[in-house]
Amino acid sequence: MSVSLQKGQKVNLSKENTGLSTILVGLGWDEVKQKGGFFSKRAEDIDCDASAIMLKNGRLADIGDLVYYGNLSHKSGTVQHMGDNLTGAGAGDDEQIVIKLADVPKEYDRIVIVVNIYKAFERRQNFGLIENAFIRLVDARNNNEMCRYNLTENYSGMTAMIFGEVYRHNGEWKFSATGQGTTDPGLNELAARYR
Repeated sequence: MSVSLQKGQKVNLSKENTGLSTILVGLGWDEVKQKGGFFSKRAEDIDCDASAIMLKNGRLADIGDLVYYGNLSHKSGTVQHMGDNLTGAGAGDDEQIVIKLADVPKEYDRIVIVVNIYKAFERRQNFGLIENAFIRLVDARNNNEMCRYNLTENYSGMTAMIFGEVYRHNGEWKFSATGQGTTDPGLNELAARYR
């Protein structure tokens, strides 16, 4: 049974799911429906990009620890980005990241899941133009959704989002729903927060 999380809430993934070894992190969003008449100009599609930032002792130690559309698999093979959705169109997850929890090297203590809007400033786009944004964690053994965090706040003006983090504590894997918007112009600036 899926647990619905609120901002700042944490859940113990290992305790609730004995033998959990691999999770699928699904992220989704929809563009706000544009109102306009016959002569209204259609805006460019909003291209949101999901990424995983793997941290050692809470810090991003190497650029190779950033898993995103330009680096689809971590060198350890334990975190895999399943591909870039350029428009967010369609039902369900827009982008997915698979994490092999049981095999993540011990030196990594946190995996931060972020989403940024591609060329947000250039295209004058922000999370105020997005609705129904969510992150969900699924047990890969049986495709059961373990938890879901729906973003409900107004994120107008925000160009990037720290959705949540999967972290190791006392040998157990946990998830924390973060929901922190930022005005970082791109993934490099967002990742720099963890250097």
